[in-house]
Amino acid sequence: MDARIFDKLKILAESAKYDVSCASSGVSRKARTGGIGSTSGWGICHSFTEDGRCISLLKIMLTNYCMYDCAYCINRRSNDLPRATLSVKELVELTVEFYRRNYIEGLFLSSGVVRNPDYTMERLVRAVKDLRLVHRFNGYIHMKSIPGASQELVNEAGLYADRLSVNIEIPNEKSLQLLAPEKNFKSVLTPMQYIQQGVLQSIEERKKFRHAPRFAPAGQSTQIVIGATPDSDQEILKLSSAFYRRPSMKRVYYSGFVPVNEYDKRLPALKQPPLVRENRLYQADWLMRFYAFRVDEIVNDAYPDLDLEIDPKLSWALRHPEHFPVDINRADYEMILRVPGIGVKSAALIVASRRYGNIGAHQLKKMGVVLKKARYFITCRELPNRTINELSPEAVRSRLISVPKRNLDERQLQLPFDATE
Repeated sequence: MDARIFDKLKILAESAKYDVSCASSGVSRKARTGGIGSTSGWGICHSFTEDGRCISLLKIMLTNYCMYDCAYCINRRSNDLPRATLSVKELVELTVEFYRRNYIEGLFLSSGVVRNPDYTMERLVRAVKDLRLVHRFNGYIHMKSIPGASQELVNEAGLYADRLSVNIEIPNEKSLQLLAPEKNFKSVLTPMQYIQQGVLQSIEERKKFRHAPRFAPAGQSTQIVIGATPDSDQEILKLSSAFYRRPSMKRVYYSGFVPVNEYDKRLPALKQPPLVRENRLYQADWLMRFYAFRVDEIVNDAYPDLDLEIDPKLSWALRHPEHFPVDINRADYEMILRVPGIGVKSAALIVASRRYGNIGAHQLKKMGVVLKKARYFITCRELPNRTINELSPEAVRSRLISVPKRNLDERQLQLPFDATE
């Protein structure tokens, strides 16, 4: 590799590392004759798909020059840091050569904003278009859509990228105006609407015409920075819930604020990113997406912030002892799913298995139920433990948080609830 390109690669890969909305999911595209690459199943950058394959993406920016001066961003224009820009040709050749050397299977492409949003977006679109049409690259492409870009460019991007994302970053407009006065919610939400319209229109076209082109088949995602503003978890989760009501929104990512610009007095003085809070938000997000919880059940005016000591599902159960204990052998699936220590797969196994006989503690353990939590909230064939109503919510909480402590981050940074759930 040319030394000049290698130096650019180091700078632009480093600049891209703070964007956590980097995923490979929801697309299946087989290899084609004369082309290179394919996309299959589910995965995340540097993780594994369901079929056991390792997915790795080249995560890079086209340029880290930026016309904006957002307080929380490492690439803000007022920062004195190494800058670099790849030409469209350099980026395309870099991606193809990395793929041929088996370093990557896809591309995550973002950029700082130079000149104006349309100019930057046009260069990003040219890069992904060349990969698809000139080099016939069939691997996964996740492209950041630039806030403020025109609908024509967003529509063109959706024809070549698997997933498009627009990062909202700050959860309310007042806070956004404080930290990024050159931006507004409209510039972010408008491209989101363009993407949603493109996805829905593509679905309708493919119902009529089998070979109609797919538009952003993996949908869209966004990212919210956590801890840079005083916004509560309730405000953040309400915004996430509103996004999930859009049919094209697949993921909301939460990024703990990293104090990279400590000189800016508008930002909080944090010693480290709020990783535990970030994890709790992901757990709450999981409850909304897979456990049928509403936002006001997880956080409300009385409890606007998530409990950092316990996961949000356990927190809800302790606040609502009237729903427990749950009879595992009689309760419906939805109620079993709300028991702390029981996940989606375990709940489905319980409902399926109890048709053949009553379920006891031994069977629950084999199904993956975390009994150290669940035993206080259930009754079954022979489980003798005292439940939450025979003890008290305070006593149960005390017992569950007094387990032998490992490192706090190691113990609490588990998704969604426990490794076995």
